[in-house]
Amino acid sequence: MLLGLSGGAVREMLGGMIAVLSIPSPPVSSWNLGGFELRAYALCIILGILVGFLIANRRWRARGGRADSMELVCAVAVPFGIVGTRIYHVITDYQLYFGPGRDPLDALKIWQGGLGIWGGVALGAFGAWLVARKRKIKFAALADAAAPGILVAQAIGRLGNWFNQELFGTPTTLPWGLVIDPQHRPAGYEQYQTFHPTFLYELLWCLAAAAVLIMLDRRFRLGHGKVFALYVAFYTAGRFWIEALRIDPVNEVGGFRLNNYTSLIVFVAAVIVVILLFKFRPGREELVEGDPPTGPEAKEDAAAGQSAER
Repeated sequence: MLLGLSGGAVREMLGGMIAVLSIPSPPVSSWNLGGFELRAYALCIILGILVGFLIANRRWRARGGRADSMELVCAVAVPFGIVGTRIYHVITDYQLYFGPGRDPLDALKIWQGGLGIWGGVALGAFGAWLVARKRKIKFAALADAAAPGILVAQAIGRLGNWFNQELFGTPTTLPWGLVIDPQHRPAGYEQYQTFHPTFLYELLWCLAAAAVLIMLDRRFRLGHGKVFALYVAFYTAGRFWIEALRIDPVNEVGGFRLNNYTSLIVFVAAVIVVILLFKFRPGREELVEGDPPTGPEAKEDAAAGQSAER
């Protein structure tokens, strides 16, 4: 049957078949509500933060922390983190905002996309540490409680890339290939229709890593920062191969994307920290917030706790 068709007709037919089997991209990335532009990217970030907070707050209260403490931590850490993600992105992709034909003010337009997770983790953690120091909270325990929620927040936030048709991978004809509209295809890839949905790969990786962290924490009663260190190790392991698939223009060193180097370095550091924590800081904190109790009763409770740990 195909013998009677021209080459162009065959390509069109095959392209239509691929489109049917593939993941479609959303037709719009924002909605106009009475003159206000509501962007899907922002909604995904906000939804991720809310779900991540609920998970972190529940885990924190289960560890004996106060709910209002986690609320304050999020109120400070989230703005710090958002600023950090943008700073990291602008620094590592400076050519998008500075130089001939570029408008430096675009660096402030966070709603157009462009966030670097490591800047967010670093500056967000700093904001959380400030609150923990003020309220006498064990920062390592706080980080452990928040880690799975951070992964879920990252997973939901990646949906924003799907709406924006950005940060996808190399061309593919796999059934789960992502259909990208011509205006969003990078130079040199105009002839391809479907690409690896790296947003989906990272979303699934983050959700799986969050589930594994929760399972390990319940099984081994992890503490002293072990859950957070494992979060960093798991995430960077996945991000390394996902980043290698992407074709968006970024700075490279020696043929590798800058974020690949970041993932590899942070992964090695996280694994070392995990090993050291398991060796020198076994168990978990009994008190995660406030001053430790004093007096004879406190000593008896401490002795009982040590016996239970053994």
